[in-house]
Amino acid sequence: MKTGRLHYAWVVAATIFVVLLCAAGVRATPSVFIVPLEREFGWSRALVSSAVSVNLVLYGLVGPFAAALMQKFGIRRMTLVSLCVIAVGVALTNFIHAPWQLVLFWGVLVGLGTGTTAMVLGATVVQRWFVTRRGLVMGLLTASTATGQLVFLPLLAMLVEHHGWRAVSFTVAGVVAVIIPLVALFVRDRPEDVGLKPFGAAPDAEPVKVSTVNPLANALGALGRASRHRDFWLLAGSFFICGATTNGLVGTHLIPACMDHGIPEVRAAGLLAVMGIFDLVGTTASGWMSDRFDNRWLLFWYYGLRGIALLYLPSAFEMSLFGLPLFAVFYGLDWIATVPPTVRLTTQTVGAEDGPIAFGWVVAAHQIGAGLGALGAGVIRTSLETYTPAWVVAGVICLGAALVVLRIGRGPARTEPVMSTAAPH
Repeated sequence: MKTGRLHYAWVVAATIFVVLLCAAGVRATPSVFIVPLEREFGWSRALVSSAVSVNLVLYGLVGPFAAALMQKFGIRRMTLVSLCVIAVGVALTNFIHAPWQLVLFWGVLVGLGTGTTAMVLGATVVQRWFVTRRGLVMGLLTASTATGQLVFLPLLAMLVEHHGWRAVSFTVAGVVAVIIPLVALFVRDRPEDVGLKPFGAAPDAEPVKVSTVNPLANALGALGRASRHRDFWLLAGSFFICGATTNGLVGTHLIPACMDHGIPEVRAAGLLAVMGIFDLVGTTASGWMSDRFDNRWLLFWYYGLRGIALLYLPSAFEMSLFGLPLFAVFYGLDWIATVPPTVRLTTQTVGAEDGPIAFGWVVAAHQIGAGLGALGAGVIRTSLETYTPAWVVAGVICLGAALVVLRIGRGPARTEPVMSTAAPH
């Protein structure tokens, strides 16, 4: 199954890019739902945010188990199942009339489905199909989240404005259904399935072994082994803050916050799309740099600059012209640029075999942070009628994370040899 001189790894990566792009569009959808649901049902922002919070937490918690299931049953099969679950969950959202239904359909079903088509999927594909250029490919796959915002959000906001939020739900479910055949046609579990070695692998490289371990035991066993490393907890803690300040806070609440300041929903969605454009650049560049530079210092700069941007945001709302666009550009450049260095550091900490599942647990921490960030910001807005304290707290904890990540691989508690920051070429 060779495509000219193109290694089939790039075909798989391109297909997974489309999957992650569409999953990103699904995850971005609640930001255009919040205000319409408030208006139609009279639900508070905290109540609507609770469903988003369940979605985000499940999205993260399912990650390590999804990685273990992929080792047992294959990337292709698990991706197809998850896309079907997402399509059903999003479609059923059209029929809600009570808060528990929103939590069940959007929080639980969509959360479980998107948790499989998430960063752990990208990490597993990179680990199986690539030996060289892993940082670059992980950066490109991660950047699909930004591209999903770019492609979907302005369109979704216009659909809400002209046709209502139910039209958005049907559209998103339809798009997810369309990509199911692409996965069935082009995704394969391992290079050996198409008679190849991973991209950049030596001719005598050992093939990837099929796991015979129970997926639940595998996921929990990898957590137990990873938890013995202090650096794993530093990575999980910093990624918790990453989730709280991106998906949880800005991804969920920036559009409602803009509307609080009299900015129309379509224009507010355009700001997130601008972030998507610049994060596509920033995250891809981050993947390239993670192959070449000290990943701890990359994370230091990413978290530090994000903290400064969030502390600037309350002032940006008061500026008439350049305030929010400047924030969108500055914040967008490192929205999820943290992912490639975190993947690399996780693999270096626990080893290649446990790397994807351990990263799944790190992503779980990310999404627990996202869920708490979404819920906390909703409660703050409901209680104080302003988001300002949420922006300030988020900025401060990002500055704290910038200092924490410099301790990775250092100090007397270190259990691994000093990590190499150079990748094989």
